[in-house]
Amino acid sequence: MDKGDIIRKRVLHQVLKDKAAEFGNREFLRFGEESFGYQDLDRATDRVAAGLQALGVGKGDKVAIIMGNRPEYLFLWFGLSKLGAVEVPVNTAHRGELLSYMLGQSGSRVVVAEEVFLDRLAPVLAGLPALEKVVLLSDGEPPALDKPVVDYGEMVDNQGRYQPAEVLWSDPFAIIYTSGTTGPSKGSVMPHNYALFMGEICKAAAGYGPDDCLYNALPLFHGNAQFLSTMPALMSGARMVLGTRFSASGFWAEVKKHECTEFNYIGGILQILYKAEPRPDDADNPLRVLFGAGAPPDLYKPFEERFGVKLIEGYGMSEIGVPMLNTVTERKIGSCGKLLPGYEVKLVDDDGLPVSPGQPGECLLRTLEPNCMLREYHDMPAQTVEAWRDLWFHTGDYLTQDEDGYFHFVDRKKDAIRRRGENISSFEVEKGVRTHDAVLECAAVAVKSNMGEDEVMVCLTLKPGVELSPEELIAHCAEQMAYFMVPRYLRFMDALPKTPTERVQKVLLRNQGVTEDTWDREKAGFELNK
Repeated sequence: MDKGDIIRKRVLHQVLKDKAAEFGNREFLRFGEESFGYQDLDRATDRVAAGLQALGVGKGDKVAIIMGNRPEYLFLWFGLSKLGAVEVPVNTAHRGELLSYMLGQSGSRVVVAEEVFLDRLAPVLAGLPALEKVVLLSDGEPPALDKPVVDYGEMVDNQGRYQPAEVLWSDPFAIIYTSGTTGPSKGSVMPHNYALFMGEICKAAAGYGPDDCLYNALPLFHGNAQFLSTMPALMSGARMVLGTRFSASGFWAEVKKHECTEFNYIGGILQILYKAEPRPDDADNPLRVLFGAGAPPDLYKPFEERFGVKLIEGYGMSEIGVPMLNTVTERKIGSCGKLLPGYEVKLVDDDGLPVSPGQPGECLLRTLEPNCMLREYHDMPAQTVEAWRDLWFHTGDYLTQDEDGYFHFVDRKKDAIRRRGENISSFEVEKGVRTHDAVLECAAVAVKSNMGEDEVMVCLTLKPGVELSPEELIAHCAEQMAYFMVPRYLRFMDALPKTPTERVQKVLLRNQGVTEDTWDREKAGFELNK
């Protein structure tokens, strides 16, 4: 391709159009009993583009999506691309102030939502002046809301004719919100070429081809499902099976039914699958590759031998993609893999100087080609400059590199908490806890889970003369934040440990972990509504 072709063809919807021309209506997507070919997907996204354009959505406009896994999510994703509009994926568990913040900070003009999520969307609509319309997927008559409501079915009831926008590989296709570890969540502005670059990386590492079938049960509002499943499947000419959610009891039946050859895992999924009662036919399945991160080293080989698969692990984050990755032909158990072509990396100390081989250092990254990482943090110039200081992206993570060139994750420099596949902002948890009138101070920290990731623990002090039970505080948290952010552990303290400059010493709280005076929500039998 010449220069003009590169900047115009390396965009999401052009990949879809090229594959539809190459493969016709061969099946691409399977969802339950529904099947969609490459051409079906292209035509469905034409109707979405036409419908949204009729509502006034154009290039650069932000459209939020609050939706579970279903084909319409992909129709919207590629339909927005055809208009040059920008997807704002929203975790369906978010509610209250954080949901309002993301919709408002992104400047979303339209939100497309399933009716089942109106319980969290409806209360925040009145406080979003920039939001003009709600497009609703509803089985019945759309309810009245504080914003004009458009029925999704009516919006896409058209001939699929729209005025295409000129979309370049450098144009943003999404604003993906990070966990906000040191302040409010930041919206990573991602260029089109980033999605294609990720698709190419995963395709090469796992050796995907037209005979593969990728099974995805992770939520489409996460980058993992979009960039590590959907894009590699599309760019490989493969099939993709979309599940509503991960189910340990139904996993192997789904994999066998659809002859899936690959699955992306996160969190404790491997441990959950391995804990199931062994069967003599465990290895009798079509999977050849499981793609993910965080497998305990002692589980690696036993899992592979029992189920007859190969695990591929790497290191990445929303802003940078997956710069380090093991492959099906070259890997080291327990490592993040080697640096992939197209990236530069260095590990540095707190003064920005390179560390010695084998010593932990913060991982700094940049790409060799343009538009392969985030463009900026949306409407946050100071945070953008801070992240990109010295022309390197600072990940905030400590890694080491061994003598063979493999990288190993050590710890998070930031205060993020990762619980069962979700990145959680300690800042946002603390903000939600502090909304209770009885709370004076609090600090959210990660404590290790028996599932291999983190549990959320909040250490707190109360206002003088005030009483508050753990159950009351957890019930309050459940109203203020997504279920996965609600603390498992609460530790009521007389005072939080602080530095001479009055900063809470979270490292001490993390090191102390779950103490004898810590209240455990799960042991207390307190159940959350999801």
